[in-house]
Amino acid sequence: MIPLQLSLKNFLSYSEASLDFTGLHTACICGANGAGKSSLLEGITWAIWGECRAVSEDDAISNGAMDVRVDFTFMMHGETCRIIRSRQRDSTGGLEFQIQTSGGQFRTLTQKGIRSTQALIDDYLKIDYDTFINSAYLRQGKADEFMLKKPTDRKQILADLLKLDRYEQLADRAKDTAKQFKLQAEVLTENLAEAELQLAQIDGITEQRDTVKVEIDRLQQLQVLEEQELESFKTIARQRETWQQQLIWEQKRDRELIQAATQIQADLQLLNTDKNRLDSLLIRSDEISVAYQAYQALQQQVAVLDRQFDTYQQSQLKQQQLQQQLERQTQELQLTLGRSQAELALVIQQQQELATTLATAGDVTKAIAQLQLCRQRVTELDRLQAEVLPLQQERVVLTGKIDREAAKIQAKLNELILREQQIKIKTNERPQLIDRLNLLDTQITELDNKKVYQKRIEEKGLVKKENIQRLDADVRNYQKQLVELDRKLELLEVPDASCPVCDRPLDENHWEHVLTSAKSERENIDRQISAAQEEHSLYVREREDLIAQYKQLNRELAGSENLREQRGKLQAQLDSIAELQVNLDEIAIEKSQIELAIESKSYASELQTELAGLLIQLEATNYSEQSHALARGEVDKLRWAEVKQERIREAERKQQQSIERKERLEIEIAAIEENINSLQTNSDLKLELEAVIHEIEALGYDRNHHNQITTTLRESQSIQLQYQELQQAKQTQPQLIERIKILETNERQNTEDRQKSTLEIDRIGLEIAKIPDNDARILAIEYQLTERRQQLDNNLSIIGSLEQQLTQLHQIKEQLRSQQQQLEAYKQQQKIYDELSKAFGKNGIQALVIENILPQLEAESNQILSKLSNNQFHVQFITQKATKGSRVKKASVKSAKYIDTLDIVIGDANGTRSYETYSGGEAFRINFSIRLALAKLLSQRAGTPLQMLIVDEGFGTQDREGCDRLIAAINAISADFACILTVTHMPQFREAFQTRIEVHKTSKGSQIQVIT
Repeated sequence: MIPLQLSLKNFLSYSEASLDFTGLHTACICGANGAGKSSLLEGITWAIWGECRAVSEDDAISNGAMDVRVDFTFMMHGETCRIIRSRQRDSTGGLEFQIQTSGGQFRTLTQKGIRSTQALIDDYLKIDYDTFINSAYLRQGKADEFMLKKPTDRKQILADLLKLDRYEQLADRAKDTAKQFKLQAEVLTENLAEAELQLAQIDGITEQRDTVKVEIDRLQQLQVLEEQELESFKTIARQRETWQQQLIWEQKRDRELIQAATQIQADLQLLNTDKNRLDSLLIRSDEISVAYQAYQALQQQVAVLDRQFDTYQQSQLKQQQLQQQLERQTQELQLTLGRSQAELALVIQQQQELATTLATAGDVTKAIAQLQLCRQRVTELDRLQAEVLPLQQERVVLTGKIDREAAKIQAKLNELILREQQIKIKTNERPQLIDRLNLLDTQITELDNKKVYQKRIEEKGLVKKENIQRLDADVRNYQKQLVELDRKLELLEVPDASCPVCDRPLDENHWEHVLTSAKSERENIDRQISAAQEEHSLYVREREDLIAQYKQLNRELAGSENLREQRGKLQAQLDSIAELQVNLDEIAIEKSQIELAIESKSYASELQTELAGLLIQLEATNYSEQSHALARGEVDKLRWAEVKQERIREAERKQQQSIERKERLEIEIAAIEENINSLQTNSDLKLELEAVIHEIEALGYDRNHHNQITTTLRESQSIQLQYQELQQAKQTQPQLIERIKILETNERQNTEDRQKSTLEIDRIGLEIAKIPDNDARILAIEYQLTERRQQLDNNLSIIGSLEQQLTQLHQIKEQLRSQQQQLEAYKQQQKIYDELSKAFGKNGIQALVIENILPQLEAESNQILSKLSNNQFHVQFITQKATKGSRVKKASVKSAKYIDTLDIVIGDANGTRSYETYSGGEAFRINFSIRLALAKLLSQRAGTPLQMLIVDEGFGTQDREGCDRLIAAINAISADFACILTVTHMPQFREAFQTRIEVHKTSKGSQIQVIT
């Protein structure tokens, strides 16, 4: 990965910054402590992986800002790539991944979500954040971490850097898989034991099936005989039932005939009543006809009056419309007349106002002459101002520069005061942080103790589980013995039974002895089963208690990782506070210098001298801004004359227009008054209105007479109904007489039918008496058949169940062979995964990887260290050493005991000595060599060439010669890297680099300046 461009917006201490890496091969990032050097480089890791030293994601956003954005462009695998990461405060973020095409445009590879896009970036780079910071990025304060650890811990750190924990995960997975195969084998073993017990029942089930078949044959024969007898009785019963149904039908018909006779009599009575009513109505025929003719005459009269009423209404409506139209036209003319009269009044008033304006013409002419003299004076002053203006502008520029210099110094002072206050605030927090750190250490220690206790509970639980499985196996074995004893007892119950052991005939004494012995043995096994079950229940309860404790400890240990993370953050804060305390003295000195400069105004001396000379030149021009302003004021005061002059000209023009308008309005008013008079006397509308009034008078319509005739007609409406009934009676009477005759005929026929039905009922009763009633016998036989079928169904169900059991047992017998093979396969798989668990463990592949990597690390470290120390130092890694007992006893090589370790032996011209005895500069060179060598190896193992190297370490421990060697070493390895960046605040170190990236802290945030 070769960096090309980095742009930061609101990231940590940067408000807006951009850094172009083009042409930067070996460069130094320098600046004061806290200026933002490390933040600049953390922008790269935050853009690619979203990781930096910020505790929360929002902490990466600058104070006061609402969003953050970092763009990082780099070259990888010969392609130009760009990653853009952004985030809104208290919201989600965004991530884009782009690759430049041959046309120079960027093609996006961004996925749907941030996680998917991050996975694509990791896959493309072939390196994750942890590998990067341990290889390409030598972070501040991490160079000596590897050396300061104990030898036993040092090996674990190396394993973590090499990411050997994945082998631990594989070992755990292999161990879990082995446990699964073991559990499957145990379950299969139990299933096989149960299958063998089931197969022992085949002979007994076969004998039971044959017995049931014999019983089924007997029941089927009896069922056939009983069904034949039942059918003969049912034939006789069906004949009796046929006669009974005929009797019921005849009885029903007789009841229907009686009901029909009653209905006929009722209908005759109703028809005779209707006939009498019609006869009385037909007698009044002439009277009703005369009354109906009078009713029709009234109807004709009402129709004529209705037509007159319609005509009267239409004429009334037309009269109202014409009256309204006449009033509307009159009103419109009167409104027009009012508007013209009002306009005439306004014209007269306007003529009076214009006369007042025209009276001031003489005063305005005098003011215009005075205005011309004042303007000539302003023109002369404008000329002088043009000569003075460049000098005044230069004075403003110089004054602004001096003020900006003063503001910069004041801002620098304010920044130092703020930094001093912030450092003191953070320093005051140190005791509280230490207390919190101690509390977390105590909590972590307690959780570690609980974890050990949880491991012991897990071991106890496994022991309980093995005891439970053992007791289950014992109970199954006892049950097998009980089955065998029950079979012996069944054989002894058979008359003249032989001995179930030796198969010899038994006499009475011998038979009694064998029977007693078998029963005693059975009781003994029952007691053993009860004891085993009781012990089994005890183990189950104890195991459940252990499981509950294990789960409780799991819940208590759930926050252990969170506590460790909090401890790491607190430790980082304490380290940061310790670094800030070093800066307090430097800030105090710089602050006192700035305060002295502000008090004495000893800043921008050249600018102040230039300003004094410029003020002398301005006084020599004899130009006064006050005189110039007064002259302009006189001109402004007399500008009213020009306005007044224009108003007088406008008044003269309007005066002529108003005279013309007055004459025109007087003519219009006279014409409108004439039109109003004509409309009220002899207009077409007036004449039409008078004609409509005459038509209404000539019609002669009387509303009271109309209402009287209508009331009389409404009271006579009953005559119309009587007339309609009379007409209907004339049509209905013949039909009514005919229906009466038909009903009388039906009455006679009904009487004959009833007599015949009575005779038929008596005859059917005699036939039924001749046939015997066998219903009781039929019910008895049917009940007996039901019982027989139920017995037969039960036996068929039993034989079906037995057949199914035999089929299942034969299938179990077939499955038994395959399950035995499966059991062997499970055991073999368990053995394989047990071996894999050991191979992936710490003493397997992990140890082998470390053993293979250490010679490479040692060689690379010595190669770099030789350049840094002028071949004075070399290191050696030792992975095993003899135990103390072995060294004391001076045992032979074969009998010596060794333990795993990772000691680092450092040698110089005087031999070897411990790491702690070396000076700070020497120790730093050793640390740097090992750290850089480790970075190269990690990059090689990640499959990504290490093209960029970032060294963010303090070089304050080095003397001048050590710094020169470090620079020489960096230059010596520069050919192996496309870009090397070092971070420092030491002047003698940064001056050694031709290219420097200087970082300054300003009021607007950190700023970057590239110096080549």
